[in-house]
Amino acid sequence: MTGGRAINCTGLCNTAGSPPVKPLVFANFLAPNMTSVYAGVAERVGEALEVPAQLIEGSRFEQLRDGSVGVAFLCGLPYVRLCAQRPGMLRPLAAPVLDEARYQDRPVYFSDVIVGRDSQFRSFDDLRGQSWAYNEAGSFSGCLLVRHHLLQMGETESFFGRVTFTGRHQESIRKVVEGAVDAAAIDSHVLGVECLRNPELASQLRVIASFGPSTIPLVVATDGVPATLQARIGTALCELGGDAGSRRLLASGLIRRFTPINDRAYDDIRQKLAAVDQRRAPSSSAGTR
Repeated sequence: MTGGRAINCTGLCNTAGSPPVKPLVFANFLAPNMTSVYAGVAERVGEALEVPAQLIEGSRFEQLRDGSVGVAFLCGLPYVRLCAQRPGMLRPLAAPVLDEARYQDRPVYFSDVIVGRDSQFRSFDDLRGQSWAYNEAGSFSGCLLVRHHLLQMGETESFFGRVTFTGRHQESIRKVVEGAVDAAAIDSHVLGVECLRNPELASQLRVIASFGPSTIPLVVATDGVPATLQARIGTALCELGGDAGSRRLLASGLIRRFTPINDRAYDDIRQKLAAVDQRRAPSSSAGTR
């Protein structure tokens, strides 16, 4: 096994003479505050399919290319980039529908711009010249969507006075709360789960802007998983919530249910990525790409 520590596992008892069943490896490439929920999801999918299943923390996208991971919880931005690099490598299976009115029972989320509760800032425009935290460059909600918003404003990142990269949404939240930076854009799902588990956090922050809605991060299968098994995994995901135990599990991550999703649903991310890449690319007259 490569790529990280196994978080959860379900297994089958093999009778003598029966060939071992290859485990179905899930990987979480999203915020670690959802690891316990996704471990439970992997366990229940494994039970439904009667195959061993385990969740690891995804550490590099090569795990999706080399077959060490079969199913992944993945942000939409790396999904569209990987699809462009290697068409057919990933198949969308399902996406979560979040349990809050503003999501309108659709597989969408937002990028919420947060500041400290006592901050003087009331809008995104107020952040001109102030300090800003991105989580990491490969994040859609925490980075690319902000860059797209600046593009629409006719601005560049020089709009901010100082920009830092924190590595993850939770660290960006911490820096805003502590006053180390003035503001950050946070995946609304991550922020909601953080506030659910730490009710005091909501009183320490304010949301001054929201970008979106955008198509939410999804569950994908890699091309090493047979097509028939991919279909069964997607069905098992979308059937979660049919019993009290799985409803409690999903609710602990603010998920109402999983719903089928297709590749076209991520065209909104492709369009924004293309616009930002075009803006950031050096001009052709420079002779370089």
